[in-house]
Amino acid sequence: MTRSPEPPPAHVRAAFGARDAEPELIDGGPAWRCGDATIRPAPKPAEATWIAKTLDGLDVPHVRIGRPLRSTDGRYVVGGWSATKFLAGRAEPRHDEVISVSQRLHQATAGLPKPRFLETRTDVFAVADRKAWGEEDVPLDADLGGRLFELLKERLKPLGLKPQVVHGDLFGNVLFAGNAQPAVIDFTAYWRPAEWAAAVVAVDAVAWGGADSGLFHRWSHQAEWEQALLRAMLFRLAVHALHPLSTPQSFAGLERAAHHLTAML
Repeated sequence: MTRSPEPPPAHVRAAFGARDAEPELIDGGPAWRCGDATIRPAPKPAEATWIAKTLDGLDVPHVRIGRPLRSTDGRYVVGGWSATKFLAGRAEPRHDEVISVSQRLHQATAGLPKPRFLETRTDVFAVADRKAWGEEDVPLDADLGGRLFELLKERLKPLGLKPQVVHGDLFGNVLFAGNAQPAVIDFTAYWRPAEWAAAVVAVDAVAWGGADSGLFHRWSHQAEWEQALLRAMLFRLAVHALHPLSTPQSFAGLERAAHHLTAML
């Protein structure tokens, strides 16, 4: 049985100006709405602080950004928690719009320097990212993605796209609320081409979001799109093969997406 996430303690809520707010779990967590604030765990203070400082000064046309909140003593991280202004909305299967948000967001982040913390990340997603780009060699579970990874990597060709700071997990992290502009939450930084970040959205949408293969084709005007899609697929296959919660059922969606991608290559 999965344990429910623990809400932010009273002293953390007070530090971010939400002393009297009753914590409300957002979509299963681990983030909590506390009045006008969204408070979430920040186990990596350096990364959380970088994200907060970056988002604080980021201007993205026609996109809402969850602005970071400082504590009463000026910190972005308090007791392993960080906070942003609460943004209304929910994730919806508006996949083309999410890719459009990705484009606008990454035009705004194109000039950012590479964050130092990326070099020291060792979580499953960071390892899978380096595996997909040939920067690290780790064994992959053959039945949960490793075998398909080996087959698809034979289709790789040199890529001329320029790396930059990107949000590498936009699927499910773009919120829609009526006629309001879409909102971006939970910025997960990677140093990869903007086209790759958009391709990850497309792969996720076809694998698990109910999108058909037409999504791949509608964005084929993007530079080196097929190779960006291929690297996005390798990334998700590596994540799936390495993640302890992966199952054969969740792999079925990736197999389907891989089939559609192979027809394009």
